[in-house]
Amino acid sequence: MKQDVIVAQEVLNTPRFVLRPLRVSDAGLLTLYASDRRVAEQTTAIPHPLPPGTCEAFVARAMAPERQEHVWAMDASGFGGSELLGVISLTQMDRNQSEIGYWVAPAMWNTGLASQAVRTLVAANPLSNATIFASVFQDNPASARVLTNAGFDYLGDAEAYSVARGAKVATWTYLKRLP
Repeated sequence: MKQDVIVAQEVLNTPRFVLRPLRVSDAGLLTLYASDRRVAEQTTAIPHPLPPGTCEAFVARAMAPERQEHVWAMDASGFGGSELLGVISLTQMDRNQSEIGYWVAPAMWNTGLASQAVRTLVAANPLSNATIFASVFQDNPASARVLTNAGFDYLGDAEAYSVARGAKVATWTYLKRLP
């Protein structure tokens, strides 16, 4: 019998769900949601169509002890909902900084879920960052509102390559300094 390695990563509580580390059993719902073109096209890294094994590899990287990206599942199973509604992550950078990234299952869009996840993760500051950066595609103003509502300041325009779109896409970049 193979046992999963338990990675010490903080569980964060919100009134509607918990942010918890990913686990192997999340791969199925991750695949379901990440396979949706609408989700993939709002990220830089999710390909569309989604190749087999992509989410299993993502979970394995997220559970690895020596990782640069710390990923939490938005889990509402303790509140009568699904055990995976989306994900949120912090990717470590140099100089005590991280980049935050998130996506939510389409059925949960416009419910405040992403806003609550971002506010909770930033308030907890589990990596003890001095600064958190973020960027969103300019054709996704809802995601930009999530950041501004969480106290992020607009830095400027840039562009990032979207694997699903197969093209560079204009972005807005944001910054949050932490105490």
